[in-house]
Amino acid sequence: MAVARNRQVSLVDTPYYHCISRCVRRAFLCGEDPVTGKNYEHRRGWVEDELLALAKVFAIDICAYAVMSNHVHIVLFVNQQNADSWPLDEVLSRWHELFKGTLLTQQYLRGDLLSKPLMEMVEQTAAQYRQRLMDISWFMRILNEHIARKANQEDDCTGRFWEGRFKSQALLDEKALAACMAYVDLNPIRAGIATSPESSKYTSIQRRITFALKGKQPKTLQAFVGNPRQQMPQGLPFVLTDYIELVELTGRCIREDKTGYIREKLPSLLARLQISKKNWLKLTLDFSRCFHGAVGDCDALSNYCENKHLKRRPNLSQCQQLLA
Repeated sequence: MAVARNRQVSLVDTPYYHCISRCVRRAFLCGEDPVTGKNYEHRRGWVEDELLALAKVFAIDICAYAVMSNHVHIVLFVNQQNADSWPLDEVLSRWHELFKGTLLTQQYLRGDLLSKPLMEMVEQTAAQYRQRLMDISWFMRILNEHIARKANQEDDCTGRFWEGRFKSQALLDEKALAACMAYVDLNPIRAGIATSPESSKYTSIQRRITFALKGKQPKTLQAFVGNPRQQMPQGLPFVLTDYIELVELTGRCIREDKTGYIREKLPSLLARLQISKKNWLKLTLDFSRCFHGAVGDCDALSNYCENKHLKRRPNLSQCQQLLA
């Protein structure tokens, strides 16, 4: 039985989450259907454009993404601090970019004078909108609904396009975050639709490499902030060049079918995370298969389960085995 999203998301434990949406009956989201010969490649652009557009409205940053032929991987960061800092007007303006809002919120944004009781209703509504604008369920709901409507209209059909609700995993520490991001960025290489990270279309790693060649980082993705001392800082706690080198090296191992081999001179990121070469390749090949639920070390899992009132610690043995 699926676990409710409010029992999976715990911002006290981590702001990072891995989300997966898959097409119903393995229908084609993008790419070319070998049965009908119809090409859906243009739909990758739909997903990427909508994903990046929503990140500008929500208090949710994108760490990594990969748009595949029948599913989408996204690593998200819930920026609660940013959402809490928005004034009333900004909260309402952002929500009105997505929906019409209420008659009262429309009047308020037009500058109409409202009585005190009506203003209190506006403030209550804005508080609800603020929570939604940092809610992963609302983010994924709007993304999936937008794509489903366009795809069904193009296919001239109705009904479900996505396989139920999206799946979500809490990433409780740096090891889980790095492994999951690399797993997502390397999805096209594992699937055989790309030969290198820089040629992986509609992925975060291609976008990061394109900007990195110009000495920049894309504003549409969460920035790498190096390796500050505080635990899980606001911004990816890795060095960008280390991460790109590690993904490139791992992708080369996958392409050459040399499972278990990574050159002796490791990028400093992998050395700092203290994950063995063998385990790293396992993680970046089978992250979704290895873990079903929250991912992190023993203490992080214990705290997460306590905060979410879970009786069992998911993935404990796998985390102890692979994140080492």
